[in-house]
Amino acid sequence: MSLPTPAARRDTRRPPRHGLSSRERTDPIGYAVAALNRLAQTSALDRLGLRRPAERVVFEATRAGFRTAGAVSRQFARAGRIGSGPARLPHAPATGRFDLTPTEDEQLLLDVVRAFADEVVRPAAAAADDATAAPAEVLRAGRQIGLPLIGVPEELGGIATERSTMAATLVAEALARGDMGLAVASLAPGAVATALSLWGDEEQQATYLPAFTGDDVPAAALALTEPAVLFDPLRPATRARPDGAGFVLDGVKSMVPRGAAAELFVVGAELDGEPRLFLVESGTPGVEIEAEPSMGLRAAELTRLVLRGVHVSGSSLLGSREDHLECVRLARLGWCALAVGTAQAVLDHVVPYVNERHAFGEPISNRQAVAFMVADIGIELQGMRLVTYRAASRAGRGRSVGREVALARRLCAERGMKIGSDGVQLLGGHGFVKEHPVERWYRDLRAIAVIEGGVLV
Repeated sequence: MSLPTPAARRDTRRPPRHGLSSRERTDPIGYAVAALNRLAQTSALDRLGLRRPAERVVFEATRAGFRTAGAVSRQFARAGRIGSGPARLPHAPATGRFDLTPTEDEQLLLDVVRAFADEVVRPAAAAADDATAAPAEVLRAGRQIGLPLIGVPEELGGIATERSTMAATLVAEALARGDMGLAVASLAPGAVATALSLWGDEEQQATYLPAFTGDDVPAAALALTEPAVLFDPLRPATRARPDGAGFVLDGVKSMVPRGAAAELFVVGAELDGEPRLFLVESGTPGVEIEAEPSMGLRAAELTRLVLRGVHVSGSSLLGSREDHLECVRLARLGWCALAVGTAQAVLDHVVPYVNERHAFGEPISNRQAVAFMVADIGIELQGMRLVTYRAASRAGRGRSVGREVALARRLCAERGMKIGSDGVQLLGGHGFVKEHPVERWYRDLRAIAVIEGGVLV
């Protein structure tokens, strides 16, 4: 793919730490150039057999044991200046227009991530689902194109100059079009980095964010879901109680992506009757990881995080009660984006199938029952996309999104599952077997209604 402007041909013989100069990170194609520069330097493409000509965009398998102690995490030490206050991204400016068209830099970022999803994520999806593990090369390539940095301010080593809710939503959608399970595995560290950027105090940002903006990005996860009937993330059963200068956490979190490899968790727990967020390093005594085989999202390596008398310092408390509520909403919005991307994959697959599949001497798309079902998928998908984009746009501008996220969550959960089911139905017997990916997409779309956390936009 030819680069659209001369900016992409800038001298990169002496790249800065993150492969992009300050000017490049702030110009209209900053996102895309960052991704292209990092992508061109990775050797993973050669191992995957996906190396193309120079201007062509192409892009750690840890399986949780039945039970294991938390992964031994690195020593997160304070790095960076203290005294100027935490870094916060400004809200996107209001345009006064109801226009959800991606900006120029958002569109270029989207083009790069779509190429990554098509060239790398989708070809690896079936094997990753069978192995219940995300290939290390895919995860590494995702880190190298800057996925963990989308929500991190530029001054802290990221690539964001303003609240990037819409950009993160577009990225999640594009990745899920390749595969939802691998998308969740790739986006999980970015959820923690984004949480630190949005709600972390100065010390927390200085201690943890340098690891996410460096070359050796840790696996990390946002753990909100619990194995309880009618679970309410605003009333978690996991408890935190004050203990001297810190807190003691007890409880169980479920459906935690790549928990066996994670070095840092953001955990939702109740403190003095209010839901709060806590930073928990995986090497802390009392942290255990259990395997949690799942129906869908198998490539995300979902696990249970068990906290048994886990003592954390007073500085582990992240944000306020209101920040916990915002976290829940932004995570739900991320799952809506994943649902939109996977539903788009279903539509893209069934349209050529029903046109090419013949029965009784004609394409099955000539049958009204088939044509109407495909049309319904397209209609519902556009509705899901509209409500998701609207909520993301409002969140990026700092406006209230409670109603919008609730509508998006309900619509994407219900319609997403139906789209997955209809996709299987349209393929008949082919929809039931693994020769076609629709059965995997159906299983993944079931997660939208039951999972919390994991991703964040």
